[in-house]
Amino acid sequence: MDQNLKQFYFFSDFLNRQTYSPSGKRAGKVADLVAERVEPYPMILGMVIQGKGRKKFFLPWQKMLQVEPRITLAEEDLLDLTTSLAVNDMVLLREEVMDKQIVDTFGAKVVRVNDLHFLKVESRLRLVHVDVGFRGLMRRVGWESMVDQTLEWLFSYKLPNQFISWKYVQLLSGSDLLHLSVSQKKLSHIHPADLADIIEDLGGRERSAIFHALDPETAAETLEEIDPKIQKALIETTPVERASDIVEEMSPSDAVDLLADLPEERAEEILEGMEQEKAEDLRELLVHPEETAGGLMTTAYLSLTPEMTVEIAITRLKAEAPNLDIMDYIYIVDEEEFLQGVVSIRDLLTAQSHQPLSEIQFPRVVSVKLDEDQNEVVEAFAKYGFRALPVVDEENHLKGVIGFRNVLDVLAPDAG
Repeated sequence: MDQNLKQFYFFSDFLNRQTYSPSGKRAGKVADLVAERVEPYPMILGMVIQGKGRKKFFLPWQKMLQVEPRITLAEEDLLDLTTSLAVNDMVLLREEVMDKQIVDTFGAKVVRVNDLHFLKVESRLRLVHVDVGFRGLMRRVGWESMVDQTLEWLFSYKLPNQFISWKYVQLLSGSDLLHLSVSQKKLSHIHPADLADIIEDLGGRERSAIFHALDPETAAETLEEIDPKIQKALIETTPVERASDIVEEMSPSDAVDLLADLPEERAEEILEGMEQEKAEDLRELLVHPEETAGGLMTTAYLSLTPEMTVEIAITRLKAEAPNLDIMDYIYIVDEEEFLQGVVSIRDLLTAQSHQPLSEIQFPRVVSVKLDEDQNEVVEAFAKYGFRALPVVDEENHLKGVIGFRNVLDVLAPDAG
């Protein structure tokens, strides 16, 4: 049945419209539209009709006789709302979407839903766009025509539509809506820095909902970009087991900064849930004050012995790359971790595969001491122009490496 549908509709075209029986008797007004909980373009399954005494009923879409010029139905087609809707498979658009914050995963920003746009597809309506513009708001309140006429008369200007394709949005109105696997994949495609901005723009409930929907690796990368106060709040509300998985994926220097801000008992619980080797590395870093070289360094770097060949070094670098914070240099140490030299990746890739690292290493290594003040570390980076600096103890044993990003955190702590 065609139902005399137009080519497209807005949600505001339906809200509060009266519905009628074939005899012309009023059956109630439209209180909501129900869509299937699927992607990319959900089909409209029916309407919620508010009848006498404010009681609500469900009208399946296929039971409507017509939509234009007025919504007509058979009285016996109204079903009890509470027993007819499987809420896990459906979305109540007014209740769960309209006026809610959403993440525009295409534009990587948070916006508010002012209206919804439906398109006729094979005699049914599908949700295709979210309207986040001022025009959608004016349409909702019935002022669209008046505003158009005023702007046209005064400025020869017409308000544009601001549509976002439904496939590029992620619902944030409640954690129960975040179980859609496709939507979670969308979130993981956003750059962590953009995700961090989105999370910081949200309220506490929505902030937690979107953070908890991320996989541990994406959550870790995003957490590294977030304001430290929000970092702390998010990880404190995360179950310990998941918190351990997330912190384990973080850069050691960022993980240490986060753990240092947590209550000692909570930090220890997280460390106990991590792999022993990673936890011990973090415990070692935690003993150094934040404002020293030891507090800035990471232990996720590659150190090799001087007799190792270029070919083997490249193989090791490729194998360990996913877990490294420092990729610009390989540090040459003896069996006791005494720092002997450094090899840049550029020199490594241009050397002969059979050459030992001792032949291509730069022996005069610029380093900083564990207890050196962070301002002195910044000066060393500015003076020598390196992208990373090794950190050594009093006997010149290699203890860690400071990356240039950590220096930026010192120079511009509020820049993220």
